[in-house]
Formats: sequence, structure tokens, C-alpha cells
Amino acid sequence: MPREIITLQVGQCGNQIGMEFWKQLCLEHGISKEGILEDFATQGGDRKDVFFYQADDQHYIPRALLMDLEPRVINGIQNGEYRSLYNHENVFIADHGGGAGNNWASGYHQGKQYEEDLMDMIDREADGSDSLEGFVLCHSIAGGTGSGMGSYLLETLNDRYSKKLVQTYSVFPNQNETSDVVVQPYNSLLTLKRLTLNADCVVVLDNTALNRIAVERLHISTPTFAQTNSLVSTVMSASTTTLRYPGYMNNDLVGLLASLIPTPRCHFRMPGYTPLTVVRQVSFL
Repeated sequence: MPREIITLQVGQCGNQIGMEFWKQLCLEHGISKEGILEDFATQGGDRKDVFFYQADDQHYIPRALLMDLEPRVINGIQNGEYRSLYNHENVFIADHGGGAGNNWASGYHQGKQYEEDLMDMIDREADGSDSLEGFVLCHSIAGGTGSGMGSYLLETLNDRYSKKLVQTYSVFPNQNETSDVVVQPYNSLLTLKRLTLNADCVVVLDNTALNRIAVERLHISTPTFAQTNSLVSTVMSASTTTLRYPGYMNNDLVGLLASLIPTPRCHFRMPGYTPLTVVRQVSFL
């Protein structure tokens, strides 16, 4: 029986890298932009049910929740080429649509304010799983929504689903460039405390390294967000391969993390991937 994983995409960055992740999974599992299983993929031995659930015999829907305090990115997804893929009941946009203003405290406060709506979505998705193993959170630690509301969700998940694993893909800010977000260091530090205390595994995605790889290895003079997000989706897909394609070991998240994390607090992982030789053309949402 597959052990399901629910993906939480929080904030602008979280929804953008989450969208690229689902594009990658659809390519690997033979699922069309409408969520229909292609003819050539019907006989595979893969476990699509870990990240997707079936609405009918051939229609697959991601176990994903899209959350943001401002509508721009999610509206772009809902009006884009993959608009038929997601379950539209699993989308949350704040009523005011004003965002968190790159302020951790604002994102955290609004997470508490909208807790009932957010947790209703999570509970509904969890109830639809046969054997839920845990959650994957995609977010940035430097902004307002991904850091603040993401932190509140981590604390709430740790309280409500204490026996489930929580893994995050956390985008860390660029060290070598001056940010236009003055409070970025505070946002990062406040989020790091929650990642340390409330996450079982944190995959560190360093913007500095992503830009360097795009420039030096892929020979892109000015990398766009879409191109760096494509790199992130490649890493996310590779790190979940053993969960989706069963083998002799690391067939579930607990087994995978047990082999990588020596002690509970030593759970920040730096990914490595090689070779990166082909630039996939991606469009910015």
C-alpha cells in the first residue's frame, strides 16, 4: 500500500517551485496537463498514488494545497496550461489579497487568523488518504507569506499531526546580492527557528548556488526565476524517486530520512545533483 504525501505550497516562491515539481512528475508518470493518464503509462510499475489520487479510472489529481495571501501567482496557475490538473477546492487566497508585505510577523499573524480555513483544507485532504505518511512544505524563508505563514503551519502541523513526518523544501536567500527586502535577515532567522524545532527534514535550496549553477554549468547569462525553479523541480523529483518507483530500500519517507539524518536536530540537508547538462525551456507563470 502506498504511503501518501501531501504537498503544501505556501507563498509566491512555494507555488512557483511547486508548479514546476508537478510538471516534472506529470512528465515522469505519463500524466497529461489535464490529469489524464497517457496510454503508454497505463502498464507502469510506478506508485502514482504517493503524490496523486485518482478521481476516476484515468484522471489523476495532485495531493497539493496551494496557499497564498495575494492572488497573482495562484491566478497564473489557475489560468495557465495546467489549470485542469489541480483540485480547485484545495486553493486558499486571503480575502483581502494584499499579501504579507515581506513581513514575517504579518504572515504569521494571518496564518493564525486563517487557521480554520487552512486546517480544514489539510484535514480534508488527510481524510482522503488511506495511509498518510506526512507532509512536504515548499516555501521561501526570506519573504513574508512563505516564511511567516509557513512557520505557523509548521507549528500547527507539529501539534495536530505529531506522528506524521514533515519535510520542507526551503529556498534560502542569495548571500551575494543586496535584497530589496530590508527585513529579510529577520524573516530568515525567525523561520529557521521553526524549521529547527518543527520539521523532521529540511532540504536547503540555496539561491546563490542555483544562480551559480545556471551561469557556470548551464551557460545562462541571466537566469530567470523559471529556470532556477526548473533546477529545483529536478532536485525535488530526484529526491522522491525511491518513493514513487519501489525498490529494495528507501521505499517510504521514514526509511529515506532514517538513512540521511543521524540525530533529530541534524536534519538540514544540502542536495547535490549531477549531471546538469540540458536546459529545459520553461515559461514563467
